[in-house]
Amino acid sequence: MIGIGLVLHFIIFSHLLPSLTWGLPSISPLLSREYRPYPRRTLGGVSVVDTPIVRAAEAFAKKHGQDFTYKHIMRSWLFGVLVIEHNETLRETVDPEVHAVAAILHDLGWDQTEDSPFVSPDRRFEVDGAIAARNFIRSHQDGKRWEERRVQLVWDSIALHTQESIALFKELDVQVVNKGIMLDFGGPGHGVTEDEYAAVVKEFPKDDLLPGVNETIIWLCNTKPASTYDTWMQPWGEHYVSNYTAVGSRVFDRLSA
Repeated sequence: MIGIGLVLHFIIFSHLLPSLTWGLPSISPLLSREYRPYPRRTLGGVSVVDTPIVRAAEAFAKKHGQDFTYKHIMRSWLFGVLVIEHNETLRETVDPEVHAVAAILHDLGWDQTEDSPFVSPDRRFEVDGAIAARNFIRSHQDGKRWEERRVQLVWDSIALHTQESIALFKELDVQVVNKGIMLDFGGPGHGVTEDEYAAVVKEFPKDDLLPGVNETIIWLCNTKPASTYDTWMQPWGEHYVSNYTAVGSRVFDRLSA
């Protein structure tokens, strides 16, 4: 009878544990990884999580992005993983699957194919990407079982990935996505060594990054200018797009009217 009681106690406690630790990000993901270890593979010398939804996200991003975009999101993912591996707190806290999906899908709003299912006529590309990633997760067999908090972390990571002044004050998962992306533009940092950085770039070369980004931002300013007014993208429109003007649409204009 004692043995049965202990078994029942364990079953009840195991069902309650997720709700008891939901608000403790430093504990819950660690327990999740302990009891549900992720398979791994190596890319660019970096050991990364290798699950069906991560593989599907990679294929999805590659299908709906240009070559430079695909290499950018892969480098951003790998740099983020390296940032995590160099920080004990991040290793114990950040959900590697959430991080992978968010980093890999963060630029779906750059899809320039005609009649793209992701690109809206009026939303910022970061929001388009966040919505597309959320829909992707909810349509995937494994993603359908994700807790809403994990989906929200992906949404926030993508929607805020260009807003460092906000992203770095959100959850650690959101912070790491931003840091990995920024490393692709700024070079090694956050513990990532020169050799580690070079190995990633060798796997996914970045010689076409800046031309591709410039062309994409100009495309956004030209095709849906309202989504770029009063944002960091506005200077591209002012410099490269004829008849582009944010005057009258800025917060300054509205408050000064």
